[in-house]
Order: sequence, then structure tokens, then C-alpha cells
Amino acid sequence: MKTMKILVINNYGQFCHLIHRTIRDLEMDTSIISNTSSVEDILSKEPDGLVLSGGPTMERVGNCAQYIREIDLPILGICLGHQVMAKTFSGEVGPGKYGGYAEVEVKVLEEDDILQGLAPKTSVWASHADEVKTLPEEFIWLARSEVCEIEAMKHKTKPLYGVQWHPEVAHTEKGQDLFLNFFKVCEEY
Repeated sequence: MKTMKILVINNYGQFCHLIHRTIRDLEMDTSIISNTSSVEDILSKEPDGLVLSGGPTMERVGNCAQYIREIDLPILGICLGHQVMAKTFSGEVGPGKYGGYAEVEVKVLEEDDILQGLAPKTSVWASHADEVKTLPEEFIWLARSEVCEIEAMKHKTKPLYGVQWHPEVAHTEKGQDLFLNFFKVCEEY
């Protein structure tokens, strides 16, 4: 796989720098970019893909919804990034029943591009303080768990992907595989 430029959009989550390090350790060119950057500024860096990091609240996602709507590149939303993606396409986001970070067993419903090799189940580290409650109409439901119905999704026609869990943390099994699958989407796009 060739080296690509993957920009990590900083949504002020505690694992943003870990996402950056994981991508760098997988031999991709990567930078952390403020979520208040303009679309033009992001495009001037000529990225092959974007990763929307997790973060504390929907009020601090800056221009992420604009990036999702206007930037024609593969985008992976992690935790809050996943939720912003759902909300951008009229999905519902709300508090989860189970709250804080914990190990969760995820059942893969559709082994698509980014979940290739993770089926039928995978153990992940996730926060469910907030979660996607209603899948947007334009999206395909990819994974669920006992604590959250919409653990992963993808857009039907655009290279937009969201996961509730954190593939960048060591506790998530096959987290690096998810990133490698995303890089493959970026390479083929």
C-alpha cells in the first residue's frame, strides 16, 4: 500500500493524538488539523482521507458537518465523529444507557470495506455516553452490540464511514485492521 496523507480532525477528544500516532505508526503521512479549519485550507493540504476524532460534546465539533457535506474524500468518523456524521444526514443522536468507556463485543452485520476481516464479532473499547439512535436514511447499518444498536454505519454511495468505538486504542482488537481497511478505501478512491 502506498503512503497516503490522512488528516485527523481534532474534536478535542482524549484520544485524538493516539489516532494520529496510530496512523503514523501504520506508515501514513498524517497531521492533526483544527476542526475550525476552512474546507479550502483542508483541501490545500491535498489529503487522501480524513478521520474525525472523538470529542466531548456536539457543541465543539466546529466545521465537521461542513467537511462531511462538502469534501469529496473518504471520511472515517470515530465516536463523536460518527455521531456528527449521523446528525449531518438527519440521524438522531442521544445519550446512551450505559455511559462511560468499557469493553464491548460488537456483532458485525455487514462485512463491508472498513469492517473487512472483523466478522462475525470483535471486542472493542467504546464510550456510549452519547450514541447514534436512528440510522440516517442514506446509510447502511454495519454493526451492533448489546449496549448500542448502531455501532457502525456507512453511506450508501459516498465513502463516509462511522464507528462508535475507538480503533486507535490497544484494547480494541483488530483496530489497526480497521484503519488499514480505511486506507485501502482512500487508495482506491
